Amino acid sequence: QVQLVESGGGLVQPGGSLRLSCAASGSIFSISVMGWYQQAPGKERELVATVTSGDSTNYADSVKGRFTISRDNAKNTMYLQMNSLKPEDTAVYYCNAHMRPMGHLYEYPYWGQGTQVTVSS
Repeated sequence: QVQLVESGGGLVQPGGSLRLSCAASGSIFSISVMGWYQQAPGKERELVATVTSGDSTNYADSVKGRFTISRDNAKNTMYLQMNSLKPEDTAVYYCNAHMRPMGHLYEYPYWGQGTQVTVSS
């Protein structure tokens, strides 16, 4: 019963900041890469940022310099610090993690339920 739960979304004005959290729970053996994806209405889900178990990070060009992805392995939690938010950042943000459940030989991709981020005046 491993799962991911996002939180921290909401309404923010342009130029504002928001921090999203993604907490993994359940009987987890390991978590490798984790990432944040965004999906705006009528558009495909797109990668925002990833962070590996070794804390290597990658960002979409559209968020470089504004967003910061991080993880706290002790808490099995990933964060996305979003600064200088723009209206075009408005989307549902989904947490993704490749996790190996206890008793399983391989890891699998898991998705959170999504959290809405709206950037508007």
